[in-house]
Amino acid sequence: MVYWSLVPLLLALPWSQAADSPQQPFTAFKKKTTDLDRAYRILNHHPLIDTHNDFPMILAFEKYGKINDYNITHLDSGHTDIERLRKGRLTGQFWSIYYDCDSADNQLLKAMESIDVTKRMVALYPETFQLVTSSKQFQRAFNKGRIGSMLGMEGGQMIDSSMAALRSFYKLGIRYMTLTHNCHTPWAESCCDPNPPAFEKGLGLTEFGKKIVLEMNRVGMMVDISHVSHATMHAVLNTTRAPVLFSHSSSHALCPIERNVPDEVLKRLYETDGVVMINFYNSFVQCNPDIPATLNDVADHIEHIARVAGRHRVGLGADFDGIERTPEGLEDVSKYPDLFVELIRRGWTDKELVGLAGKNFLRVWRHVEVVRNLLSDELPQESRIDDVIDDEE
Repeated sequence: MVYWSLVPLLLALPWSQAADSPQQPFTAFKKKTTDLDRAYRILNHHPLIDTHNDFPMILAFEKYGKINDYNITHLDSGHTDIERLRKGRLTGQFWSIYYDCDSADNQLLKAMESIDVTKRMVALYPETFQLVTSSKQFQRAFNKGRIGSMLGMEGGQMIDSSMAALRSFYKLGIRYMTLTHNCHTPWAESCCDPNPPAFEKGLGLTEFGKKIVLEMNRVGMMVDISHVSHATMHAVLNTTRAPVLFSHSSSHALCPIERNVPDEVLKRLYETDGVVMINFYNSFVQCNPDIPATLNDVADHIEHIARVAGRHRVGLGADFDGIERTPEGLEDVSKYPDLFVELIRRGWTDKELVGLAGKNFLRVWRHVEVVRNLLSDELPQESRIDDVIDDEE
């Protein structure tokens, strides 16, 4: 009763005047929004997709596929675990199916082992991961708060120059294939093989290689031209009927190594509606080995590629767990928001950041699926590499 007796006095106080007073508005008591708050707001509501992570290599070949009792919620080593994925706001990951192209081991078998362990990892953590094989499935996984888990094959040597193997890998869930790793294939020229290819250097693709690209278009597998030579990049752009993907590449203008994308290729991306997913590897970002790479260097690569090709043609393909050195400030998968903070400071709009995070890539993926549907009446390629060699001879 004592409290109620104070009500008339409280109502008589000039609250409305205080609220309307310019000297002390209520907005003065609101928490100041920081660039990091803005980055989190964007990433909490829009997909963040990375197109290249080599964590399956650890599971398949360091752990020998024995992961039933290997808890990846928190790890004290490497670049990837569930806690850090969540902290980094990652909602889509292409897990890399990779094996050393120099190895004499059976590449097809190694690819199968890597695919198997990745799918088993996803199944062990159903509240965290969801296996995804289409852009629509990715959206459903995102809506459920799960990390959409896609498969990308790093190295065309894994199909053993076989159209049948290519199609079979697609059925197993492979949604992009990097045409080469650091070794030439019999039909495509790599960026980084010190040996001459089996065909004329500078050709990029043989006739059989062109048919591989066209079959990838037909089945709906993205053509990834990271790791290939500049000649191969141009040859693919001259051949493909669907958008191209650079799953984890950086700018040749800023770090002039064959592995990176030159401006003349960037200027052609509009021809197929392609996209470049930026690599974080220290040696691809900062060419001077005496200078450590930093988050700012990665932002420079993003900005240069965006300046030449357009901000709608960039995304992220960090290469975590496939690189031994990472830039300062981008040490693991938890650090993506910090990169967005730097781009906010450089004047990127929310719309442009949403594109970088995942929308640009999803546009390309959907375009690849549209081309696949348009080509659905075409019969599968039956060419064999020996057929083409015989014809050329």
